Amino acid sequence: MRPGGQPNMQQIMKQAQKMQQQVAQAQAELAAAELTGTAGGGLVTVTVTGLGEYKAVKIDPKAVDPEDVETLEDLVLAAIHNAAEAQRELTEEKMGPATGGLSLPGF
Repeated sequence: MRPGGQPNMQQIMKQAQKMQQQVAQAQAELAAAELTGTAGGGLVTVTVTGLGEYKAVKIDPKAVDPEDVETLEDLVLAAIHNAAEAQRELTEEKMGPATGGLSLPGF
């Protein structure tokens, strides 16, 4: 701080610029990352990017039972939740250091 308790604006701007660069780097890493969520011991697999865009759903034919569609629906939903949790954890890991622990909307 400068005399009189005023923060050094130039230093604050440098810190903000550094944080901006770190956030951009973390966003690029998240965009490039692909995570998977599974359910039923791998019978259903969902792929999601680090930014939360779902890319694929794979269903093993063994999971398809015309008499029990509800179980398949539950497996798909469980795999989506599993992938979403992996995406959330990766986002916290990548964005946490860049934002100094601040919570940013959308991340």
